[in-house]
Amino acid sequence: MKQELVLITGMSGSGKSVALHALEDAGYFCVDNLPPELLLDFVQLEQRQDAQRIAIAMDVRSANSLHLVPEQLARLEQMNVNLRLLFLDASTDTLLRRFSETRRRHPLSTQQRQDAIHDEQRDLMQAIEHERELLAVLREKSHIIDTSVLRNTKLQAYLKSLVSAPATQLTLMFESFAFKRGIPVHADYVFDVRMLPNPHYEPELRPLTGRDAPVATWLAQHTLVEDMAHQISVFLNTWLPHLHQDHRSYVTVAIGCTGGQHRSVYLVEQLAERFSSAWVTLKRHRELDLNPS
Repeated sequence: MKQELVLITGMSGSGKSVALHALEDAGYFCVDNLPPELLLDFVQLEQRQDAQRIAIAMDVRSANSLHLVPEQLARLEQMNVNLRLLFLDASTDTLLRRFSETRRRHPLSTQQRQDAIHDEQRDLMQAIEHERELLAVLREKSHIIDTSVLRNTKLQAYLKSLVSAPATQLTLMFESFAFKRGIPVHADYVFDVRMLPNPHYEPELRPLTGRDAPVATWLAQHTLVEDMAHQISVFLNTWLPHLHQDHRSYVTVAIGCTGGQHRSVYLVEQLAERFSSAWVTLKRHRELDLNPS
C-alpha cells in the first residue's frame, strides 16, 4: 500500500491551520511548518515507521528554502508516495480583513510602528503581494482552494471529501457559483449559464433551489438547458482522459449563473450524476453553502 502525503501550502491567513485540523480528524499524521530541507528525510522516516497517511503544512515561514520544494516533489513521486498538493488561497481584501480582525502579524511583515495604521496596512499589503510571488510556483502545481467566502466548517468538510477520494485517480469537482460574487479563482473550467431560462422569475420557484424537484422539472422542460448540459458533457468527455494521462489529480468545473441558486445548481447536480460512473466525482454549491437552508 502506497504512503499518502498531503502537502498543504498557501497564503498566510487562508486557513491552513483549519485544514490541518480537518486532516488530523480524518486520521492523518499532521506536521505544521516543516522546513523544506527536512521533507524527504521526514517522509522516509515515516515510511520506515509504516505511517500510511501524512499531512504537512509548508508555507512562506520557510521562505529561504521554498525553492527546494519543486525538486523534492519530483523525488517524492519516485518514492512510492501518492502525493496530493493543496494550495489555500483568498483574495487580498479577505486576507487584509482577517489580519485586521485577528491583529496577527504577517510572517513577511516588517512594520514595527503599531500606532501607524496606514503604514501597517501598506506594509501588510506589500507582504501579501510578496508572499504571492514566493508561492507562485507551488500554486501552479497544486489544486487551489479559494477560502475567501468559505466558512471553517465548510472548508473542513470540503477537504475531507477531497482526501477521501482515491489518490491514484483524477477527481472531478463540479461547483456552482454566482457571478455577482465573482468567479472561483481555483476553477479549471468556467461555464456561464446566465443565458438559460431563469426560474427566479417564477414566483413559486424563486425561494427554491436547483436541488428541489419543482425547479429541476421546470428546467428539464427547456431544450436550451439540456443542450448546455450535453455540450459541457461532450467537452469534458473529450478532454478528461487527456488530463488524466497528464497526471492531474483534480479538475474543477465551475458552473455560474446570476445568483448561484437555480440554474447552476441544477446543472452541477445533473453533470455530477452523469460523470459519477466514469470518474471520482464531487460537487459543491458555493452560494448555498454560504446560505444554508
